[in-house]
Amino acid sequence: MTPAELEAARDRLVPDVVAAGLRVLFCGINPGLMTAATGHHFARPGNRFWPVLHASGFTPRLLKPSEQHELLTYGLGITNVVARASARADELSDEEYREGGRLLQEKVTRLRPRWLAVAGVTAYRVAFGDKRAAIGPQERTIGATRIWALPNPSGLNAHWTLATMAEEFARLRAAAHADGEG
Repeated sequence: MTPAELEAARDRLVPDVVAAGLRVLFCGINPGLMTAATGHHFARPGNRFWPVLHASGFTPRLLKPSEQHELLTYGLGITNVVARASARADELSDEEYREGGRLLQEKVTRLRPRWLAVAGVTAYRVAFGDKRAAIGPQERTIGATRIWALPNPSGLNAHWTLATMAEEFARLRAAAHADGEG
């Protein structure tokens, strides 16, 4: 993909991969330009979402971003806090995060996933006004939906390795399993 093609994807919207009653709805910060250009979530080659999802046991094999709709067969889905695509998350304003959090709450209320897993604790803090949130399960719920803050799988998040991220994702998977959801 050329730099011009990536730049042309700026501000493009990427459709959610969702259904009602999911076991876990994963939530990215916002689509990157590669994601917006391809229409596939977590599409940048350096992003570790798909390898971590597999390594943590959520999927029986490593899925490609182009296979994102297979997630629905495992009771999983993907959305974003902010819908607008950008080159970097730091291009987003706090107001966009807060509005994204409000819209995300509406979406979760409508879809009723058992867990909302926000991949990026800093984004979670701003979107939900919880400055002290840490990685892991949160006290806040949206209706009956529980929330888990996960590390951001971006390759830029270097202090989380693939292995330590997979451990945290596996903790969420175990909690979802303990809820009797598979």
